[in-house]
Amino acid sequence: MSVLSSVSTAGAGSLAPLLLFVVVATITPGGATALATASGSRFGFRRSIPLMAGIAVGLASLAAASAAGLASVLLAAPALQTAMKAIGSAYLLWLAWQIARSGPPDLRRGAQASAMPTTLVGGACLLWLNPKGWAMALGAAASFAMLANGPLHLALLLACAFGGSALVSMALWCAAGVLLARLLRTPRQWRTVNTVLGILLAVSIIPMWR
Repeated sequence: MSVLSSVSTAGAGSLAPLLLFVVVATITPGGATALATASGSRFGFRRSIPLMAGIAVGLASLAAASAAGLASVLLAAPALQTAMKAIGSAYLLWLAWQIARSGPPDLRRGAQASAMPTTLVGGACLLWLNPKGWAMALGAAASFAMLANGPLHLALLLACAFGGSALVSMALWCAAGVLLARLLRTPRQWRTVNTVLGILLAVSIIPMWR
C-alpha cells in the first residue's frame, strides 16, 4: 500500500522520468548484462534464475539503502570505497576468467553437477561491491525524492522500480544468451564467444575505478 500511495501521490506522468532512468540504467551493457548473457548461453534460462534474482535483489536493496541515507555514509569513506572496489574487481575478474576459459557445456551428469551457475548471493555481490552502483542509486534517490512522501516511501518506490526493471532486463539478456547458444555448433565457436563475454565482463571493471 505504501508504494501504491506514493505512486498515486506522484502521478503516472511524474513517474515517467524515473521509469526511463531505471530502464536505461539496467538494460544498457555492463558487467551484470554480460554475466546474464554468459549464464544463459552456458546454463540455460531456468538455471540462471538465481543469478538474475540476485542482481535484481542487489540493485533493489542498494536503491532502498540509498534512499535511507546509507549510500552517502559509504561514499564518504574513501578507504571503504577502495576496499569495495578491490574486492569487487577481484570477484569480477575471477568470474571473467571462469567464463573465458570455459568451452562448450558438458551435458554429462557428473560434469553438469560440477559446473554451477552464479548464485543469488553472487549476483547481488555484483551490485553491493560496486561504488559506482551506490553513487548511481544515491543520485536517483536525490533526483526523485519528490515522488514520495518520505524516506520510507522513497526506499520502497526505488526498490520496486530498480528491482523490477533489473529482473526484466536480465531476463532479456539471459534469453539472448540462450538464443546465442543455439547458434554455436563447434568448440571453437564456444571458446570464441566465451572469451568475448569474459573480456566484456573484465572491461566492465574500468568504470568502477574512474
